[in-house]
Amino acid sequence: MDLEQRVAELERRMAALEGSAPPAAPGEGALWALEGLKSQLEQAGSESGGVLFTGAVRLPRGERYEWQYGALTEQLLDDDWSATADAFAALGHPVRLRLLREVLGGRSTAAELAELPETGTTGQVYHHLRQLTGAGWLHAAGRGHYEVPAARVVPLLVALTAARP
Repeated sequence: MDLEQRVAELERRMAALEGSAPPAAPGEGALWALEGLKSQLEQAGSESGGVLFTGAVRLPRGERYEWQYGALTEQLLDDDWSATADAFAALGHPVRLRLLREVLGGRSTAAELAELPETGTTGQVYHHLRQLTGAGWLHAAGRGHYEVPAARVVPLLVALTAARP
């Protein structure tokens, strides 16, 4: 490891200890994913930059998901953000977040979810399940069973990570 890398690693560790930076992710150097993104953007000739999120997830029941998505900054700034309002609104209720967490954790039926404390009546649980399904965060897998679609697992965890204080 050269001197610059060692200094950068020490700075990252100090910032993490002081609470001003998240701990480094796996890989070479503290900003390995960012460096890869910058290299890709340079090759693509993008001057305004871009955003990348990715994840390799193993859920409690053993399901594995590997997923990544990237977008150029100019594309994101030009998009109609109001088209995402329903997806964000569906996440804006504590019971819905709890239901998503429970589904990812292995509870899959509406009956199991309705038995949970502090989720409301069966009718209220079904209302929340419809909201989550309509926004694409859940998929009805038949006979009262629900699952988080594979393409939504990592984005859900990214949104939760981004919302942390």
